Amino acid sequence: MKMRAMTAVLLGVVAVGARSQMMEQQPSSTATPQQSETMQQETAPQDPAQQKAAQTFAAKKPITPAMNAAKNAALIPLTPRERVVQLLDRFAYGPRPGDVDHVMQLGADRWVEQQMNPNAINDNALNKRLGDYPTLGMSPLQAVSIYPDRPQVYAVADGKVPYPNDPVLNAVYEVQVYKWDQERDRKKADGTSAPRPELTDAEKAAQKEKDKATAAQIAGELFALPKEKRMAALIAMPVDDRIAFTGNGNLSQQQRNQLLADYTPREKEIFNAMSAQVNSTYNIGNELAQARILTDVLSERQLQQVMTNFWFNHFNIYLPKDSDQWYTTSYIRDVIRPHALGSFRDLLMATAQSPAMMVYLDNWLSIGPDSLANGVNPQNPNSKKGNKGLNENYGREVMELHTVGVNGGYSQADVTALSAILTGWGVDRVNQGGGFMFDPKRHEPGPKTWFGYVIDDSGHATKTGATSGPTFGPSATVATDASVQQGITALNILADSPQTAHFISLLMAQYFVADDPPPALVDRLTKTFIASKGDIKTMLRAIISSPEFNSRQYFRNKVKTPEEFVASAFRASATDPQNPGALVNTVRDMGMEMYRALPPTGYYLTADHWMNSAALVDRLNFAYALTNNKLPGQKFDAPKVLAMGLLTPSTIEVLNGPGARPVSAPAAPANNAKLMGVADKSTATNTTPVTAGAEVAMRVLEASMIGAPVSARTNQLIDKQLEQQPASANPTDMLNLLTALVLGSPEFQVR
Repeated sequence: MKMRAMTAVLLGVVAVGARSQMMEQQPSSTATPQQSETMQQETAPQDPAQQKAAQTFAAKKPITPAMNAAKNAALIPLTPRERVVQLLDRFAYGPRPGDVDHVMQLGADRWVEQQMNPNAINDNALNKRLGDYPTLGMSPLQAVSIYPDRPQVYAVADGKVPYPNDPVLNAVYEVQVYKWDQERDRKKADGTSAPRPELTDAEKAAQKEKDKATAAQIAGELFALPKEKRMAALIAMPVDDRIAFTGNGNLSQQQRNQLLADYTPREKEIFNAMSAQVNSTYNIGNELAQARILTDVLSERQLQQVMTNFWFNHFNIYLPKDSDQWYTTSYIRDVIRPHALGSFRDLLMATAQSPAMMVYLDNWLSIGPDSLANGVNPQNPNSKKGNKGLNENYGREVMELHTVGVNGGYSQADVTALSAILTGWGVDRVNQGGGFMFDPKRHEPGPKTWFGYVIDDSGHATKTGATSGPTFGPSATVATDASVQQGITALNILADSPQTAHFISLLMAQYFVADDPPPALVDRLTKTFIASKGDIKTMLRAIISSPEFNSRQYFRNKVKTPEEFVASAFRASATDPQNPGALVNTVRDMGMEMYRALPPTGYYLTADHWMNSAALVDRLNFAYALTNNKLPGQKFDAPKVLAMGLLTPSTIEVLNGPGARPVSAPAAPANNAKLMGVADKSTATNTTPVTAGAEVAMRVLEASMIGAPVSARTNQLIDKQLEQQPASANPTDMLNLLTALVLGSPEFQVR
């Protein structure tokens, strides 16, 4: 996307399209029963002040620094401070108050090297918070056991599978089967729902009050017991009592918080599993998404988190698909994160041998046409070939999206041949949380001609340069366990390909430097990739040291995605994310539901997909809700943000630097001028003039949260909003509004 077009998109002058929609409606990633009321509050009508504030920047033309820079202009170096801001904007989720000064004192290069070695960075504060999400440490098998899906519940209900021996898990299945039996009892013989009389509002209210009374009685009984005996007492109760106790909204928030605070992590999981509907697997996705936003905001290992999210998006999977409900957590924990700063070759191989990827792109279903699994046995002349065959999803996407790119020089024949090479790569006990497995019975035997090579079944490759002719066919041999080497060789060829080097370099330059990355930078990165054999740290160092990254032309020219915007708002204001579920819902509502990008492309990370006038309104709505303490379960302290800005040395540098905004003279007598410029009520006007106090507060917030002077147009729009406030507005409300306007400004939307 060209710079000029990018500017138009950012300013909302041109609407580039509505918020991206998912191809399939799925349960909310945070729609736990306990959070449904929170979600209802989040979608409540806005107050008039919020509606007015949300339109502040829509369809206006504030100029964002560097967005209009000519593409071929000379590269003007950043100042040392700007370089630190650039690092924290691109390789972290934005600076917190004091971070810029800390990194400048430490040294930018030293900070980078520290971030390159995340295991040496203390992250105990985050880890303590993540302890609230036990599924993060579960194996897929454990996740399957605690959070069964419908088929598993059906199997137990029908007696095909026994109840678990573990009494706690048994209690979960009792609840799930009970709910399924109630649901099934309402089905007709033909499977359709039987008509049920609709309860009146009074009847619904009466039932709810009855359930609340039952839950309150049980809570009293449990609180009278020692903490370690409460779960045992709960699971010994009748099933309908357990359902009433764990049901959404039946416990008061105070009772629920106190109960869960005293539970062990496993007991919390059991409580959540019993509160769920027949399919309780969504709890896993809820915890995973909440942990992600917490890590974005709180982790000291910012570079590792940025790269983990970058590579997950590159090697995207769709969490709600089949058993990926259980595999996605381990995919991130055991595949993506450990390799996020390693080598691309190892990362590619790890994703290829992940059950999550095999399920998402259906490779576990692929069967060689001439394999034993399809009835072909060269040693038995009477064997008959079946009608099973290849699934080409992974064979196509691993070239088109993961490695060489759509213009990488491969053909449809290469897609088919690679799919044959990768037959047998699948999952052991796919619906029970098993691991990666190579099954030689499903592998297409014999040599394959692919991408200019002939690869035999032992993995030996000979370069031929052939671009046509047969790719594979019936073989006189059968596949063995060693046939897995054929796929390993092919993936290594892709990892080492010059086309892959260029494609990955382009994507990294696009994410870290510019939506339309400079070709010279991409060419240098391509050479770096080849020379370093795809070492990710070496690639990052090359970007960080490049003249393009360190130039004003590419400073603050990247539009934040919804996730980046929300995370940076919390970091810039040093706000503790007390209700991460609400934040995940916010990101979802902005069109970027975590772990639910359905296409293999993942989410696009360029401005044209995320910024238009409607997006600015959505973001300012969020900023207003946050700063005015309208986000459920979340506290915000604008005076504290202002105080931190005043006490941060780098704020003074911005205030006194080039482009700094002069402070206007007070519009009211000095002895009446308050910090936020509330006017003397004796004046004729009923609105608040923008006085010196307001000017100072605005400048401090802009300098501390944005880190650079904003455009005159943005300041004029903020001034206009402040002038429209009633003279009776108290200083705290004015400060909350001002903080929201700074967070919602176009300048805060870029990194």
